[in-house]
Amino acid sequence: MMRTSDDILPVVGLEIHVELATATKLFCRCRNTFGDPPNTHVCPVCIGLPGALPVMNRRAVELSMKVGLALDCKVADYTKWDRKNYYYPDLPKNYQISQYDLPLAADGRLEIPLSDGSTHVVRVLRAHLEEDAGKNIHAAAAHTGVDLNRSCVPLLEIVSEPDMHSVEQVLGYARAMHRLVRWLGASEANMQMGQMRFEPNVNLRIKRGDVEFRTPIAEIKNLNSFRALERTVAFEIDRQYAAWLEDPEGFSIDKLGKQNRGYDDDREQTVFQREKEEAHDYRYFPDPDLAPVVMDKSWRDSVAAEIGELPLARWKRYTEDYSLSPEEADALTQDPETGDILDEAVDTGADARRGVNLLLGRGAALANERGCAIAAVGVTGGQLGELVKMQDAGEVNATAAARIFDILTETDQSPREVAEREGLLAVSDSNQIEQWVEQVIEASPQAVEDATGGGKKQKGAFGFLTGQVMQLSKGAAQPQEVQQILRQKLGL
Repeated sequence: MMRTSDDILPVVGLEIHVELATATKLFCRCRNTFGDPPNTHVCPVCIGLPGALPVMNRRAVELSMKVGLALDCKVADYTKWDRKNYYYPDLPKNYQISQYDLPLAADGRLEIPLSDGSTHVVRVLRAHLEEDAGKNIHAAAAHTGVDLNRSCVPLLEIVSEPDMHSVEQVLGYARAMHRLVRWLGASEANMQMGQMRFEPNVNLRIKRGDVEFRTPIAEIKNLNSFRALERTVAFEIDRQYAAWLEDPEGFSIDKLGKQNRGYDDDREQTVFQREKEEAHDYRYFPDPDLAPVVMDKSWRDSVAAEIGELPLARWKRYTEDYSLSPEEADALTQDPETGDILDEAVDTGADARRGVNLLLGRGAALANERGCAIAAVGVTGGQLGELVKMQDAGEVNATAAARIFDILTETDQSPREVAEREGLLAVSDSNQIEQWVEQVIEASPQAVEDATGGGKKQKGAFGFLTGQVMQLSKGAAQPQEVQQILRQKLGL
């Protein structure tokens, strides 16, 4: 944001559209899948042929309830389906089946962690279920194609209150929601596949002296990455303030209302699209082909029982009980399975800190190489716990523990079995270590000269010799004992 003496408060609300991870679409039995040839998962219902009747997907309602309950929303006892009428090429019925005045969930909240270790609460206005539209394909210059594979896919729209006042808060809320729906198994939330899309509503409250001004609200449509969301909100804050400076009285919400804008990724700026539609423009009315949905207590309770510990609760537990840094706790709450491995290891009596070091060290490195979550590399909580306890007992050193961890990703054997098979159990026999040291000294005359000669090369040469002994021992020697014997042999 540009420097100014004015008191500027960005006011941001966020609409998040989440495609739900159901096997079939919301109102028909076509497959809910991505990447198949255009228009291969369509039927009379999802392409809007006359006389075709929709049938509700129960699992989509349950996943929506699950998200609503996790957001501490009031889940409705009774809701219905409404027709939202508008024309667009990828909407063959000329209306979208949605929920208007009786959303499935409302009045919730999401607490988000911030970089300074504090948290911020964003209220959730509503979360309603609707069908997604198809997709326009602009691949050819002469025409636009329409792919209806996505038409009728279940879409949960989560609408926040305008409770965010910085780019960091907006990104924190978006990331927390992304993590939550993945954590719950409600959505894969792959933004490259369009499974999660953001639409921020941005305006400014500007105080100059005792007078407060409010700029028009801009809703930026269909952002499909955190990077686009971050840049859009930052740009829009600066754009609106610059526009207000040119015409403080005219550039106001009272005179200009709301507008829809798009984000131009190449120019990294928003562009005007159209004036914002209001509810009456869509001529909502109850869908006559679908029965209302009644959600009784037993149904809600059965869905609530699937939720378990949520990401922020686990993040707080890790920072408080295990004394992890916010960054470490964040890395271990990307998915529930990774944290489950740590918790299982700690339950066996293993030290949490050593377990975290292995998971975020070798575990994270292997996950990055393989393009998967840490939990998916293949080490169980039981294996991790035993390995940590062996390290605590001095039976393996850090180098050997890392090597054993790598091997455990490809075997069901215990860490002790791996250590014994690979010769990685710590060697405490001073005579054996002394033999290794003597072999390295004999094979490395230049390093010995540098280590005993003092000067700038001494430290590096000593480290090299230590490393050579560790390599010769296959990581079985204790580094401290190696260094002690090296110093004795070299007269240091």
